[in-house]
Amino acid sequence: MKSRILVVDDEESIREFLDIMLRKEGYEVTVAEDGAKAIEILKKKSFDMVISDLQMPNVTGLELLKSVRETNPDLIFMIITAFGTTESAVDAMKMGAYDYVTKPFKIDEVRINISNALKSRNLEVENRVLKKELKKEYSFQNLVGNSEVMHRIYDLIQRVSQSPTNVLITGESGTGKEMVAKAIHYNGPLKDKPFVTINCGAIPENLMESEMFGHKKGSFTGAIVDKVGLFEVANGGSLFLDEVGDLPLSIQVKLLRAIQERIVRRVGATDDYKVEVRIIAATNRNLEEMVKQGTFREDLYYRLNVIHIRTPGLRERRDDIVALATHFLKKYADRFGKPVQSISEEAMEILKKYDYPGNVRELENIIERTVALEAGSTVLPESLPPFVTTVSGRKMASSQEIEVTDDGLDLEKIIGQIEKELLIKAIHKAKGVKKNAAKLLGITFRSMRYRVDKYGLGGPDDDELDADE
Repeated sequence: MKSRILVVDDEESIREFLDIMLRKEGYEVTVAEDGAKAIEILKKKSFDMVISDLQMPNVTGLELLKSVRETNPDLIFMIITAFGTTESAVDAMKMGAYDYVTKPFKIDEVRINISNALKSRNLEVENRVLKKELKKEYSFQNLVGNSEVMHRIYDLIQRVSQSPTNVLITGESGTGKEMVAKAIHYNGPLKDKPFVTINCGAIPENLMESEMFGHKKGSFTGAIVDKVGLFEVANGGSLFLDEVGDLPLSIQVKLLRAIQERIVRRVGATDDYKVEVRIIAATNRNLEEMVKQGTFREDLYYRLNVIHIRTPGLRERRDDIVALATHFLKKYADRFGKPVQSISEEAMEILKKYDYPGNVRELENIIERTVALEAGSTVLPESLPPFVTTVSGRKMASSQEIEVTDDGLDLEKIIGQIEKELLIKAIHKAKGVKKNAAKLLGITFRSMRYRVDKYGLGGPDDDELDADE
């Protein structure tokens, strides 16, 4: 859409000049001969920008600016001023004008100023919309689930979000710890402040201090410029320490100091920075056990664990499987533009029986895969991944049930069925970790991978296992 600009000037030659120039630039232009006329036009039509002379009869540019600020604070206001009256233009900028241009015009300067002003406004509007959507997405009311255990989580989020107290979120992988952290942030008084995430398990130890606290240029090889740490970026808001149990002891000491004293020091610096940051930490590890083993500092543990929230595994909230599956179905049908509208009763029963070692994240992956491959409007049992349908109760052949008839049998097929059944049981027992399933079956991981591929039992942890091999 063309940006709409209202030009206000009592000199006809100026109005005509700007009208012609701006139309050539592709803008939609309306002109007014004074401020009073401009106010009437603004009541009937919306604009992206007003370009107004400062000195006009009846209603001056400053009076027009004041009226605009009261009724439409997002509207860009640019002042036209004669040479030698820049003081009034500066006063206008103090009142909220974006910029001013002086007569006689430099065409390129005017063109660039207008373009930059509109780009700046568009970015502000986009950021506002994105923040609004982000807050909506992570509103605790939008967390899916109606089980009793989830209602307790909602209640905790509601209460915890209203204070800047540090929070520790624990739970198995895939239970939505980051979603809870964001719900706490975006439903409290810090919702307009930064929410910054540090994945403590993904950053090498030698870079962790620099990532958290920043560094000065030349403080180590590769430090070619000053770097602001994520503590400073999050100042005034929330810092989410994901997988905090993976932090090495050397960094735990520095983190404890930052939390206790609310100051950080960049690597290579001599001065400290004051920071006010709420810490929300999450882990799938047992920090109490790590404290006993000496791999996690006790004083840091108590600093983080002021309020504790445990996210339950999906098998503890089976009543939510239907709601979650339906939610993810709509999400990915909309994203992929697919006509999938429902899950059949039989397919839903299979989903309800599966144990989900990967929890909500695994259910989401299953639904995403299913929607991507589904051609019809309803998810059928055969649309679900094999590792779900078999573990969820679809019976495979057992050697005790096999009879050798006069017509003979297909030995290779039957052996394959039994092998597949044992693979599925082992994977299920190992909670989806195929490396551990291979140990249970007494075979190598390479052999396990071959059989997994052979029978189409690939699951959501395969990429992770590839990296571990």
